[in-house]
Amino acid sequence: MQATQVLKKPWGLKWRSSVWFVTLVVGLGVTTDLLVYSIIIPVLPFQLEHLGYKGISGLVGWLLFAYSAGLVISTLPIAIFSEHYNARKYPLLFGQFFLAASQVMLMEVPTYWLMVIARVIQGISSSVVWVVGLALLCDTAPEATVGKQLGLAMTGLSIGFLVGPPVGGALYNAFGFRGPFIFSIIVTAVDFVGRLLVIERKDAWPHGIDPAAVSEKPQAHTEAINEDVKDSKIPDNSSPSPFQEAVAAVTPTEHSEPVPVPETRLPLLKVVTTLLRSPRAMVTILITLIQGLVYSATEPSLPLHLQDVWHLAASKVGLIYMAIVIPSLISSPLAGWWSDRGGTEWVMMACFILSIPWWIVLIVQKSLALFIVAIAIQSFFTSGILSPVTAELAAVSRAHVGVGYAHVYGAFNLCYGIGSGCMSLRVMLHLCLVTSVLT
Repeated sequence: MQATQVLKKPWGLKWRSSVWFVTLVVGLGVTTDLLVYSIIIPVLPFQLEHLGYKGISGLVGWLLFAYSAGLVISTLPIAIFSEHYNARKYPLLFGQFFLAASQVMLMEVPTYWLMVIARVIQGISSSVVWVVGLALLCDTAPEATVGKQLGLAMTGLSIGFLVGPPVGGALYNAFGFRGPFIFSIIVTAVDFVGRLLVIERKDAWPHGIDPAAVSEKPQAHTEAINEDVKDSKIPDNSSPSPFQEAVAAVTPTEHSEPVPVPETRLPLLKVVTTLLRSPRAMVTILITLIQGLVYSATEPSLPLHLQDVWHLAASKVGLIYMAIVIPSLISSPLAGWWSDRGGTEWVMMACFILSIPWWIVLIVQKSLALFIVAIAIQSFFTSGILSPVTAELAAVSRAHVGVGYAHVYGAFNLCYGIGSGCMSLRVMLHLCLVTSVLT
């Protein structure tokens, strides 16, 4: 009689595959991405001057553009690979190797063109977080709470950007140019350990654990399904999971083999045409493109505006950046929570409408206090859009068989990268033109 091979249960299986641990790891990945991106912004100009380069503003602009270029060119291959091989954990681990390599290159290279390559590599590692990381979180989280979990993970954006520039400046003053990079590598290593500990939902199934299979009360927005969902089947990565059906058909002694998960994979062209035919997908992707344009337009120009109009020093500009970042720590999880209960479309529309008046107030140059209040309130509502956008994309994936989470977040990352890259290029060319005129 053939003996059945019993799978050895990994230690800490329950908490390592839990929704909250995966949310924590993905949130840490987002934090690390933004921290590494922003921590070198205050120190790059000084290093370029130290290396003897001229036209520093333009060179820094090209480095920002190189990051966006790496993000854009790598998004589709990463999304295709993740969905084709149903892999989340290993791409996330390899992404950290790319991130660490980019930090070492930026820290040690003596020439500008190698710095550009390092920033491209950093953009590639960023794509892994925003495509595969968000897909991993949606794989794990129950459908009715995915908005809340995405909102919590999105707070990493604000935390990373809040910590990065001041820490980078302080470490540069204390330890020189290598200080910020060594700190970034340490944070990257901690993030790598978190990703290493994660157990994917598909790997927890054979051991009788499904983190997404929890009893939930039906939410209001799940009853109001539009035509996209009404004519579609529930895909394999949604709740309830295939694990529950498969386990019912076998006895406990037969759990030695992984639970079979039926999968439907569409070719890339079919995925693209499916998304293009979906009004929900196209509207959400358009919003993402606008977000990329907005963020990249204000990020490089704000310090120059504050210095030109109110003659603020760098330290005071940093304090005003806190007025931008801190409100988003509240709005992102709040918008995600509201999306689970009231529907993503209402949250996005409310945030858009309520942010518009404050963008107009920012044009007024009479009062610094009014400017700070306006930019804080604008940031609260603008940042609140991201959580329902990512939750809506998860719903689009569930509504179409064969369209995976990595596919929709690949489209999200691609459009955001195009928006931010185009605006960064525009700002960079403007700075180069101004510099050439002045000299």
